[in-house]
Amino acid sequence: MYNTTATNLRKNLFGMLNQTIKYNEPVTVTTKSGNAVILSEEDYNALKETLYLTSIPGMEKKLIDAMNEDDSNCIDANEVEW
Repeated sequence: MYNTTATNLRKNLFGMLNQTIKYNEPVTVTTKSGNAVILSEEDYNALKETLYLTSIPGMEKKLIDAMNEDDSNCIDANEVEW
């Protein structure tokens, strides 16, 4: 995560936004009244989706089980009749 001040952000806003979008690297902006984080839209949407999926009872366990599943038990998408 890249850290900067509000003053530096104002000077380099366009460049920092491009870096955040291109590399999905969040920017923490430090101010006297607190901090803020700038995220790419892609990262923001991924966070929202993760929060939604983990809010469904039992879904977190299903996702973890699926991640740990042996690939040999998976069906090749080319073998499925759509």
